[in-house]
Amino acid sequence: MNIFVKNLFLMKKATILMLMMPFFICSAQKTEAQKETLAFNQPPEWSRHTVWYQIFTERFRNGNTANDPRLEWINGAWPYHYPAGWKVSEWTSDWYKDYDKAKSVEDYYNNIQRRRYGGDLQGIIDKLDYIQGLGITALYITPLNDCPSAHKYDARNFHHIDITFGNDPKGDSALIKTEDPTDPKTWHFTSADKLFLNLIKEAHKRGIKVVLDYSWNHTGTEFWAWKDILKNKQKSKYADWYEIQSFTDAHSPNGIKYSGWAGVTELPELKKVNAEGHRINGHPYRGDIQADVKKHIFDVTRRWLDPNGDGDCSEGIDGYRLDVADQIGIDFWRDYRKFCRSINPECYLVGEIWWEHWPDQMMDPMPYLQGDMFDAVMLYQAYRPARDFFAKSVNYDGAEKLKEQENQVFKSMPDYTKQAQMMISSSHDMERLLTDFYNKDKYKYHFKPLDNPNILTGKPDEEAYRRVQNYLVFQYTFLGSPQIYAGDEMGMWGTDDPDDRKPLWWDDMTFEPETNNTFCPDSQKEKVPVGFNKPWNDFYKKLIKIRNDNPVLSSTSIEWIVTEGDLLVYRRSDGNSSIVTAINNSNSEIQIPDTLNFEGINLLTGNPVSLRVLKPLEAVVIKEK
Repeated sequence: MNIFVKNLFLMKKATILMLMMPFFICSAQKTEAQKETLAFNQPPEWSRHTVWYQIFTERFRNGNTANDPRLEWINGAWPYHYPAGWKVSEWTSDWYKDYDKAKSVEDYYNNIQRRRYGGDLQGIIDKLDYIQGLGITALYITPLNDCPSAHKYDARNFHHIDITFGNDPKGDSALIKTEDPTDPKTWHFTSADKLFLNLIKEAHKRGIKVVLDYSWNHTGTEFWAWKDILKNKQKSKYADWYEIQSFTDAHSPNGIKYSGWAGVTELPELKKVNAEGHRINGHPYRGDIQADVKKHIFDVTRRWLDPNGDGDCSEGIDGYRLDVADQIGIDFWRDYRKFCRSINPECYLVGEIWWEHWPDQMMDPMPYLQGDMFDAVMLYQAYRPARDFFAKSVNYDGAEKLKEQENQVFKSMPDYTKQAQMMISSSHDMERLLTDFYNKDKYKYHFKPLDNPNILTGKPDEEAYRRVQNYLVFQYTFLGSPQIYAGDEMGMWGTDDPDDRKPLWWDDMTFEPETNNTFCPDSQKEKVPVGFNKPWNDFYKKLIKIRNDNPVLSSTSIEWIVTEGDLLVYRRSDGNSSIVTAINNSNSEIQIPDTLNFEGINLLTGNPVSLRVLKPLEAVVIKEK
């Protein structure tokens, strides 16, 4: 090679490297402190010191009334038939306002599913300062993908944000129709997509990470591939995308017999392949997703991790929450982790791993937490024993049992995995925290009026508030990363879905009183004032500040000191500081054993304390001298 050719070659090589450099920004430009977080089997460092805030967008805040849902934009949403004159519901109205016009409890709840309140992305952006003021460091947002429903698990388009969450639903809808949904080169960024990217930008400015929810297990019946199948049956080029048993079944809608998630026909399941043995709900299994579907999922995944495709992951989301993860084979999840980490080495993946046999046996999350699939799960497995203890539910068995059960949940986890777990308490899929403590029944068992006419739907009693406070002290001083379902910190209550999805009680709004004991005899009905509970909100802020100000609470140390009956005492220490949490779970005073001596500052009051006695339902958090 002569000098001229060699120099030309080197110049070309340098040019190629310069052009390729943006694609390595996410992984290459790391400080020495950050490099350790890039280990493939470990969660990103940021996820180990997080306070989570979960948002259900349609009920969070209506920031732009011009994009409020219309019937043509929610066509196909269950329960389908909408009355003449349908319109968006008033945000501040009594949740149970029209119950007496319904033919039955079931009819009433069908009507609730028809409601829309107009929550949108602008509403979230408008409240980012509020979220930052709470001390939140990460958002988990339930699905935003384009869907006709309020909950957004029935995708119409995976690769776009819902048109009613943006600023131009009509224009976005028209733009989407110009695309080939299987070809990312034809995809546009709609007004809703751009607004979401702005939300990410504004959240990141405030030091808040963003994790987005997707369900790769199924779509809705308005999904473009499913609609093509309905039109063309087995001749559709997407005929192999779904779990279809027959295209000529006389007893099935449109002649197509297919599998829907949990038997729900509105949610047709995407096709699983290479499954070993019989798939059993609640159990991990070897298997994958059909190749074309998998490619589409990966294309959508890349879109939000690196929106511009330039390697600058700071403009994208920070991870994914994966819905009904046990329904999808572990081979897919292993490939999914590799794919996500190849784009952003600090991408966080959290799976929904919940029931093996409802309502008594939860799944073992450990098969999914080996470092080859998820960084964390929504750890309902740790919440249930805590709820049984602090609420004194029908399954209450004292502090020793709580210790036993929590140790069992965490015993096989590496320390870095313990730190990253999403310590969920309530969510859009279960009763709100206050209601969960007000009712003492088995966890998530018949927790709504449709299933239990005796369920308490109204404002909890004083004891429920006190017991939830003690649980929250535990949550913010225990292992893992605490999570809030938006509205719990405002003092909201509500039974299981859909009563856990009321519009949020913002402090700048005046709400109609809510009907209490809705389905009981008229003689027992009453109206209860509802609205933002500032003292309750301040208590959350205090706990979050304690958590954020004391790194020891994000460590993995736990020393159980006293676990007897209603007395719970444990210590967190890391060599630099030591914090003791002591909780009296009874309605009577408890003496601290003479052999123990805890002195320091009570972080809940700011006052010095030398602990000798705990008042009824009292909790203290002592930063030891």
